[in-house]
Amino acid sequence: MKFFSVNDIPVNYFFSEPLYIDDGFVLISQEMPFTVELKNTLKEWNIDKVKSDGEPQENYQDGSKAQKKKAGLPSLNDESKLIDAKSFYADFQRFADDVFTRAAGNGRVNYDTVAEKIRDVCEETKLNRRFLLQVQKDINPEGGYDFLACHAVKSTIISIIVGIYLKLPAHRLIELGVAALLHEIGMVKLPSYIVQSKTELSVKDRNTLMLHPAIGFEMLKSFDFPMAVNAAALEHHERENGSGYPHKLSGNKIGLYGKIIAVACSYEAITAKRPHKDARGGYEGITDLLRNEGKGYNDSIIRALVFSLSIYPIGQFVLLSDGSKAQVVDVNPNDPRFPIVQVLGEKTTDGQNKIIETGPVGIHIQAPLSDNSVEPSDLYSL
Repeated sequence: MKFFSVNDIPVNYFFSEPLYIDDGFVLISQEMPFTVELKNTLKEWNIDKVKSDGEPQENYQDGSKAQKKKAGLPSLNDESKLIDAKSFYADFQRFADDVFTRAAGNGRVNYDTVAEKIRDVCEETKLNRRFLLQVQKDINPEGGYDFLACHAVKSTIISIIVGIYLKLPAHRLIELGVAALLHEIGMVKLPSYIVQSKTELSVKDRNTLMLHPAIGFEMLKSFDFPMAVNAAALEHHERENGSGYPHKLSGNKIGLYGKIIAVACSYEAITAKRPHKDARGGYEGITDLLRNEGKGYNDSIIRALVFSLSIYPIGQFVLLSDGSKAQVVDVNPNDPRFPIVQVLGEKTTDGQNKIIETGPVGIHIQAPLSDNSVEPSDLYSL
């Protein structure tokens, strides 16, 4: 790696490869500019040199060869992979539920055990991301630790997908996954009537709920988890504009894991069923985050989420410009507006699912559809 003087790095430039403080700490990814705030923070820390395999450049350029390739169509016979993904997902959720149940009963959670599981999840996500996203769309437990486990598992997979897009190295990706899985662990120490409330909380109960990041931090610290994981649990409700909690941190005072989990957790919360609300569609979740009202979320992380899931996320039902209905089955890495879809109720001449690319020319998506607007007979068999 090449060393760079902090004083010589142009403000608001992007590095073509991740920028490191040391071999184990990614300072910024390619998606994130080198801001004046970051430069000043490094000076406060007495860090005068950083290193990278890349070079500073005025504008962000995606250097990923895979993402520069034209989007390829998925396999036309994916039912068996969906079945495998459903099995893997169910096993992961059982694991998460056991972790939350153990923590609620004052049992000790072992970092190595969780990290080993997350290592498997990272590999599965790299290989079968779109199938896991398709499966998790329809999983909505009603309450208890299953509820927390469900939220944790969904947030973990989304966080890992974003981390992969940001090209985090393997050990950092595992740390991120562990942090995402356990970011709500402090919830198990709160009264169940608060966690599972179906009505608006009182001011007192809301204040109690807001204690869970600090509780989770102390729990993970007592389990001897890495500080980066503990900090992410503490920071996942912090916001870029300083409006979050528990410490009203802002900007670069929030760690990268906390920024990623904040976006993943919020997207999951928008699109999932809760005791007090119905689930909203993936398109609504993405557009809500894209608006980023009040600038509470990091723009680079939102961009990574959009390019990883697309404007119409995997699993979203859509109306096509020719009047047919379809379901999004994969992203177009070159343009999140035009994902790959399976046309419902139609087959190819050899009897396979009809899968097409949408685009600015030809067939395009006209509007998102709700789940109840399609016939069960048109859906994948799981």
